[in-house]
Amino acid sequence: MGSLGFFEGPFGPLKYPKARRDESVVDDYHGFKVADPYRWLEDCDAEEVKEFVKKQVALTESVLEKCETRGKLHNKITNLFDHPRYTVPFKRGNKYFYFHNTGLQAQNVLYMQSNWVQDGLEGKPEVLLDPNTLSEDGTVSFKALSISEDAKYLAYGLSSSGSDWVTIKVMRIEDKTVEPDSLSWVKFSDISWTHDSKGFFYSRYPAPNRDGENFYSGIQTNVNVNHELYYHFLGTNQSEDILCWRDPENPKHMFSGKVTNDGKYLVLYVDEGCGPVNKLYLCDMSTLPGGLQGFRERNGPLPFVKLIDKFDAQYINVANDDSWFTFMTNKDAPKYKLVRVDLKEPGKWIDVIPENEKDVLESACVVNGNQIITSYLSDVKYVIQVRDLETGSMLHNLPIDIGTVYGISARHEDSIVFIGFTSFLTPGIIYQCNLETKFPEMKIFREISVLGFDRSEFKVNQVFVPSKDGTKIPMFIVGRKDLNLDGSHPCLLYGYGGFN
Repeated sequence: MGSLGFFEGPFGPLKYPKARRDESVVDDYHGFKVADPYRWLEDCDAEEVKEFVKKQVALTESVLEKCETRGKLHNKITNLFDHPRYTVPFKRGNKYFYFHNTGLQAQNVLYMQSNWVQDGLEGKPEVLLDPNTLSEDGTVSFKALSISEDAKYLAYGLSSSGSDWVTIKVMRIEDKTVEPDSLSWVKFSDISWTHDSKGFFYSRYPAPNRDGENFYSGIQTNVNVNHELYYHFLGTNQSEDILCWRDPENPKHMFSGKVTNDGKYLVLYVDEGCGPVNKLYLCDMSTLPGGLQGFRERNGPLPFVKLIDKFDAQYINVANDDSWFTFMTNKDAPKYKLVRVDLKEPGKWIDVIPENEKDVLESACVVNGNQIITSYLSDVKYVIQVRDLETGSMLHNLPIDIGTVYGISARHEDSIVFIGFTSFLTPGIIYQCNLETKFPEMKIFREISVLGFDRSEFKVNQVFVPSKDGTKIPMFIVGRKDLNLDGSHPCLLYGYGGFN
């Protein structure tokens, strides 16, 4: 039995394509029968599905081509989107890197610029890699990228048409030459270089068995098991990569390897799902006989120390000073805190910045040698602080308007910090802050502006409204500076909740 729908719209009756019901598809979940009559639609390579989608597209286009508002709306949205955009720059070697979009480019373009001099970057920005040139329709995009410590190499993951499957390529930055390295079957992966720039860690799945020419359509679900961590030596074939970690007894676990800021340790994150919990293992690469090169014939696994071997909380490595590690964690602290531990005494953990009673610790970044920048979410607006790394004591409050901090870019040794900010009144401001000064200032490095909108003409106020049970709900009132809030003006009320 099929289904057939009619809808009387402004353009006359619409006849929807039939969707066949397959009553034979019934799953048994612990004794409960659950029918799934439209599962056949999940096979996007089937001719029947292609024909069904084709008819749906034809129906949609028959309506949209008669809609006079469509062209006006398209032009309005196009004009609003057509403005330059930048991401927060990050430093490697003596160069800075950032993404830039002139306005309507399908993908952001990766740029690089020379070292910081006084209050700016010297040298003309140059394009390092433009993903818009990699496909005619602009649907090839960056999924991951990592630049080696000396800024000699760029490893980047490319995704086609929004797929989670990634192919990792390598470019020599000096002359923009793409190396022959090509790594396949990569998914849910970071890319992390060792500090000698000889190679990098990445994660992948085993290649599935070929059961036809369409075996790699990018939608398989049966291949998302047995995630593995590998190390790739530059200039070698993927078949020679070192298998650093796998866990066949837990096929749904996922692994991510990240090299610490001093280059000495490899941090292995073990995840079992999307919840804020993980295991955390450490490998001291300086103790490996013959280094990673010595494991090429042995082919792993690397000798990890299981610092955290329970899925009871989330642990994020913020920095390390030899054997002393600083982690951001929600262990007994749902609003998160910062803790330190010496690997020589792994049972002794110290709270550096305890959990705040009200505010949520969103991020922490070690900078300027022995300082740490923290961003807190306080009543739905962000607060930035500079603290001492070892004691957690407050050094500075960095002033920002009501809004969201979406990125803090600096490394352990950097005194210049870049902070990305967005709000009701601006699509983006990138601040620079010099932490070597006695009283650090938030200077505007770049500001993203929209044609025809002047943010200085508007203001944002925060008020608190008591709910039925007395809880004070934060609310923001956005309007022109000269607006009299006497109840006579129209108001667009927007509410949202979710994701913590």
